[in-house]
Amino acid sequence: MAEAASAPKKAKSGLLNLLVDYAPIAVFFGVYRYNAPGNHEGIGEVAAVISGTGAFMVAAVIALLVSKWKLGRISPMLWLSTVLIVGFGGLTILLHDPIWIQVKPTAIYVLFGAVLLAGVLRGKALLKILLEAAFEGLSDEGWLKLSRNWGVFFFLLAGLNEALRAQLSFGDWIAAKLWVFLPLTFLFTFLQIPMLLRHGLAQEAEPEVLSDPPHE
Repeated sequence: MAEAASAPKKAKSGLLNLLVDYAPIAVFFGVYRYNAPGNHEGIGEVAAVISGTGAFMVAAVIALLVSKWKLGRISPMLWLSTVLIVGFGGLTILLHDPIWIQVKPTAIYVLFGAVLLAGVLRGKALLKILLEAAFEGLSDEGWLKLSRNWGVFFFLLAGLNEALRAQLSFGDWIAAKLWVFLPLTFLFTFLQIPMLLRHGLAQEAEPEVLSDPPHE
């Protein structure tokens, strides 16, 4: 009876994790698109970037508070991501230059990648700390391999972000955040499941892996 009652709660938490993690970027995309001029040039474009960035910052702080209120915790990754969103977003608004909000993901990816790979070289699975040991049954070796894989993947995402930032308009870059980076992240997360199962991950924890992947 107790087990049956707990299942819906876990599903709800999984959906809430996704909303907390990815709703701010969706808000950013929506506000920017609503305010952007048709030619994506001039003062109107700058104003759209600033309004989108302001909404992004507010949404990120709200997501932080919702995580604390509904989930009873704020993950270390969410703390760091929110601080960087507010910091780089503030620079974007203050300097009227969208480059700051564009390099924010690169900074997070490089930081996370470097921290995770440095931990792997020392034999420490730091992802276990960042995710608060969320994956039931996963062995220390599994955590170490997962930290290594995500460390490499974060560096690949950093390179991809810089390549797209150099080649795309600001509007197209924002669209890529939703339609390129998010699918890639979920695909990569899904591809980790067989390895995790071989290293002790409980099958019932699979949805949790997909609902709360590391993110920027």
